[in-house]
Amino acid sequence: MSEQVRDNRAMHRYEMPIADGPVAAAYYRLEDDVVVLIHTEVPFEYSGNGFGTRLAFGVFDAIRRSGRKADVRCAFMANFVVRHPEQSDVLAG
Repeated sequence: MSEQVRDNRAMHRYEMPIADGPVAAAYYRLEDDVVVLIHTEVPFEYSGNGFGTRLAFGVFDAIRRSGRKADVRCAFMANFVVRHPEQSDVLAG
C-alpha cells in the first residue's frame, strides 16, 4: 500500500495516484526535521472510499522510513491517528 505514496518535494506533498490522473495528497511543510502535516485532499468523486486512509498509512510509513517525526495539524490526519494509535510512534513530542 505505502509503495504507491511518494513524496513530491517540489510541491510539498505526499501523493497517491487514484486512477489515470487524479491523486490524493497530504500537504506538509518542514520545520527542522519535523514534517508538519497541514492538509489532506481526496478528489470529491473518490471521497468515502478509503483513499484517504490508504494515503495516511502511506504517509506515516514514508515519514517513519525517513527517520523524521510528524506534527499533525490536519483534522483528517489527527482523526486517523486516533483511529490507528499504532501509528503514534511517528508523532513528534
